[in-house]
Amino acid sequence: MTHAPTPAATLPAHRQLPIIDLSAADRGPRARALLHAQLHSAAHDVGFFQLIGHGVTRQETDRLLTAMRRFFALPEAERLALDNVHSPHFRGYTRTGDERTRGRRDWRDQLDIGAERPARVPGPGEPAYWWLEGPNQWPASLPELRTAALHWIERLSAVSERLLHELLASIGAPADFYDGVFGDRAHPQLKLVRYPGTAEDGADQGVGVHKDYGFLTLLLQDEVGGLQVQRDDGQFHDVPPIEGAFVVNLGELLEVATDGYLLATNHRVVSPPGGVERYSVPFFYNPRLDARVEPLPFPHAPAAPGVTDDPANPLFAEYGYNELKGKLRAHPLVARQHHAGLLTPA
Repeated sequence: MTHAPTPAATLPAHRQLPIIDLSAADRGPRARALLHAQLHSAAHDVGFFQLIGHGVTRQETDRLLTAMRRFFALPEAERLALDNVHSPHFRGYTRTGDERTRGRRDWRDQLDIGAERPARVPGPGEPAYWWLEGPNQWPASLPELRTAALHWIERLSAVSERLLHELLASIGAPADFYDGVFGDRAHPQLKLVRYPGTAEDGADQGVGVHKDYGFLTLLLQDEVGGLQVQRDDGQFHDVPPIEGAFVVNLGELLEVATDGYLLATNHRVVSPPGGVERYSVPFFYNPRLDARVEPLPFPHAPAAPGVTDDPANPLFAEYGYNELKGKLRAHPLVARQHHAGLLTPA
């Protein structure tokens, strides 16, 4: 049943997500040590936290959100001209109900954007995941959207790199251990998402239960709320919006890299009530498609419990196969149009 989010101040303290100030890294050894203790606890115990002190300005945020709202206010024909069924790279506009999570439709529409690169068609013997590299689709009548979105990708890539360094340092690992899997060929992704309210049939799945499959996700959400995180009691708890904060969650690559010591946590979005729109901007900090993520050397490794085993969601050694698997499942219309018969490796 759809319901309004619980204000952060009224949630029990043990059910609120940790709030972490990244700027503490610049305030001397004691402040940085406290930051590391907070990061360690949040990543090991919860897998989610709210990030402040990240340096992204209100002006940058407003520029993106203004362009985003203008996009969703465009005539439907202009949005459908960017339908992702036109893109073998899974870029572009997805109509409400056309995306799937665990086989069920997600009641939202969105624009999928990635690093702006030329189309790459896999050659003989090359991995099929190279289909994921390619150009974005942009509305000709809204050039400011391209500018704002590509700036956001660049800006949040830098924030994510810094955050990952501090996170790895917080558990005693080399801060730069994974720098080599990013670089110029990293594969960041950005979604501009609108939730139009509960579906006509009453279904309230904005996005179904899932984990993200990269390193880090930084989510900008509006004041409406709807994001829920599964906590250690097995229940899903609201994540109340905090102005100026990013909701951060760890992806499956970090869970695998630490043998389960760091958590990738189930989460979902419950649709807002009918007649209420919710906007959100998730940014996914992902490595190169051909990256093989090596196990992380860190002193707490003997205490790692092992990776969560999900036979319905196998993880592959090369990152690109994991993203390709997810795209083929989430966007069946694109898969049928461009990739019929395409299989990821067993």
